[in-house]
Amino acid sequence: MAGKKILMLVGDFVEDYEAMVPFQALAMVGYTVHAVCPGKKAGENVRTAVHDFEGDQTYSEKPGHYFALNATFEVIEPQDYDALLIPGGRAPEYLRLNPAVLACVRHFFATNKPVAAICHGPQVLAAAGVLKGRTCNAYPAIGPDIALCGGTYVEVPMDAAHTDRNLVTAPGWPAQAALLRSFLKLLGT
Repeated sequence: MAGKKILMLVGDFVEDYEAMVPFQALAMVGYTVHAVCPGKKAGENVRTAVHDFEGDQTYSEKPGHYFALNATFEVIEPQDYDALLIPGGRAPEYLRLNPAVLACVRHFFATNKPVAAICHGPQVLAAAGVLKGRTCNAYPAIGPDIALCGGTYVEVPMDAAHTDRNLVTAPGWPAQAALLRSFLKLLGT
């Protein structure tokens, strides 16, 4: 594990727990985690949002913490990283519009490196065109996106994760433990 680096793609209104928890947990077990956001530099912050399930038709949203970036997207090289992590929230909705983000994602699939995506994170994978013939999970509202790009949406409990080869996905923050356990297994930890 020494020397292994993980790239985490975030943006404004990334889901707070889905960014903070894996960033800290992966660093705790010895990985170097670089959190990046297109258009922002190391030392700048992204705003997070706390999403909760309170009985409405969809999740509620409240302001979260400011999350400090520790690397600059425009200067990172995807080949320097051993794995990719894409948290959810509203950030993936915008990240998927960036051609450089999509090229970065395609690198991890072309080289069969571990990828973890949670909640709305698979929106980026769908836009990158890497889900064709794959099974994955996401926040349930993302199921149609997965199907439209040739993937198969697999329903799992809100606290579970799904693994298909080098890809582990989960529906939302209640599945953090399952997602991280499966991701660490893909990383060889």
